[in-house]
Amino acid sequence: MAEYDLTSKMGPFLDRHLVFPLMEFLSVKKIYDEVDLQQAKLELLSNTNMVDFAVDIHTTLYPDQPVPEELPEQRELVLSELKKVEAEAEPIVQIFTQDEVQNQLQTSRDRQLMQYLIDNHDFRPEMLDTMYSFAKFQYEIGNYNAAADYLYLYRGLVSPSDKNYLNGLWGKLAAEILNQNWENALEDLNRLKEYVDNNTFSSPLQALQQRTWLIHWSLFVFFNHQKGRDLIIDMFLYQPPYLNALQTMCPHILRYLATAVVINKTNRRSSMKDLVRVIQQESYTYKDPITEFLAHLYVDFDFDAAQEKLQQCATVLDNDFFLVACLGDFIENARLMIFETFCRIHQCISINMLAEKLNMSPKEAERWIVNLIRQAKLDAKIDSQLGHVVMGTQAVSPYQQLIEKTKALSFRSQMLVMNIEKKAAAKNNEAPSWAQNDS
Repeated sequence: MAEYDLTSKMGPFLDRHLVFPLMEFLSVKKIYDEVDLQQAKLELLSNTNMVDFAVDIHTTLYPDQPVPEELPEQRELVLSELKKVEAEAEPIVQIFTQDEVQNQLQTSRDRQLMQYLIDNHDFRPEMLDTMYSFAKFQYEIGNYNAAADYLYLYRGLVSPSDKNYLNGLWGKLAAEILNQNWENALEDLNRLKEYVDNNTFSSPLQALQQRTWLIHWSLFVFFNHQKGRDLIIDMFLYQPPYLNALQTMCPHILRYLATAVVINKTNRRSSMKDLVRVIQQESYTYKDPITEFLAHLYVDFDFDAAQEKLQQCATVLDNDFFLVACLGDFIENARLMIFETFCRIHQCISINMLAEKLNMSPKEAERWIVNLIRQAKLDAKIDSQLGHVVMGTQAVSPYQQLIEKTKALSFRSQMLVMNIEKKAAAKNNEAPSWAQNDS
């Protein structure tokens, strides 16, 4: 499975703290040697302030060896720095823990809140840098809740032109991901995306890099939020700047886009055509069992090869941090896709042959087909004596063809309306947003 593991490709586009969940997953799956993984974690921790975590890993790796002197020394430095930043942030903490200020946070917005704090609580503009540094340090030692809270406050008090505003957006998103607060993470992802899309960076390359990072970080949100499987298709496939970033910088993300399209039951047919075109275009730079399965099925119409790749897909998904929860939906929908495509070509199909194509036993295949007929997903009859499935009329009316082609437009229009409403509301009453780390 190491051949299909994408951790090494994705790591350079993730914050160090976001890599740890992926490495923990690899440990559970035992794809790599555990000693090598622990050593990689130790190296990853070398540039963070999570010293206790590093000590634990070193003790596990080398139980007969003393902890290196630099780790206790680094721990003392971190504790000393923590006391320093806590002392500097103490006046700020006292201000924001007051009930009056908490109530004001619910009613005031942006500059109004800032002016209120200055007039009533001796808040000074230079405290903003202290607040950012405090939140950043909390993130670096692994206190993600505190980091998210103070980056939220920071984001609501500074303007988008502030030197640390963009870093604050990134840090807030990372903290919410690590806290597994997916609703907040989706809000932060949308806010960060809006900032990246609406701001002119010093060079097109910098904008491309920002979008590439956003694509990778968004996977945490899209594969954990209930709306994520629709949102990932809209962002990666139908928004040209992000499709361009995917094709230019990270074609390996096609695995996640392809999986999202396969398990999407509402707009799969219209999205599949666009996805297969992209897979064909990028086949020379990236391919894996999931993209090859779709190419065999929809380009080559090679059902034997598609069935073989489907078996490999199950292994790939089961060993992918983001996709392991999608395994059941993927296999079910992939079998249905094979069946639908096969039925378009053949009028009468042997159940035994179909079971082989679907990697099922004949009894399982017959039961599966019966359920499809009962659920009105299939116009067919089963001849049990001959062991055949006889297809009904497959002609599609022009009206139905028009519906199929315009299905995706409804979702994309809704997303466009939502974005317009958010921008309009932001001009009048923008709610506070947060965080990012300059990793």
